[in-house]
Amino acid sequence: MIRPATPNDAPAAIQLLFLAMEDIARKISGTNDMQVVTHIFEHLFREPGNQYSFENTLLYDAGNGVSGMIVGYDGGKLHQLRKPVLDYIRWQTGAGVCPEDETQAGEFYLDSIAVAPGNQGKGIGGQLIDAAVARAAGEGMRKAGLLVSTDNPAAQRLYERMGFKVEYTMPFAGGRYHHLIKKIDNA
Repeated sequence: MIRPATPNDAPAAIQLLFLAMEDIARKISGTNDMQVVTHIFEHLFREPGNQYSFENTLLYDAGNGVSGMIVGYDGGKLHQLRKPVLDYIRWQTGAGVCPEDETQAGEFYLDSIAVAPGNQGKGIGGQLIDAAVARAAGEGMRKAGLLVSTDNPAAQRLYERMGFKVEYTMPFAGGRYHHLIKKIDNA
């Protein structure tokens, strides 16, 4: 049910990604034209070596289509993974607004998590987080981190039930976010 993404998953994965970060995608793309934003992010998803690449994505697929996704990567590689994103956006739109650093070295960063509306509340998000944390443990990472909007206490409670703890609050892309951390047992 949970599998690594492939480049061919771009259309479904990007629609889910936008559930998690459509406003941020618009801001960094410098346009509200969702056809352009979709084109940009589908291209990035299909390409290796960037933060929104299929390489960093796990999908929940129960056989009737992709209904959940999670993007995660080594936070120490943020600048390396973000550069091709900003370069491509600048080439496409002339924009490429660089948001604040949302992660750091030493953590596996869960960049985006989304479940299709008709499948929410079924534990899919939790399964995706568990799979991403297991991937992080397999890569030798000792903690996983994520951001949650201070305006989304329900999501924060979910993450806290899964063992994440608020480490600090920070501005990001025009909003206020809690940065949560979960220690990973690599034993």
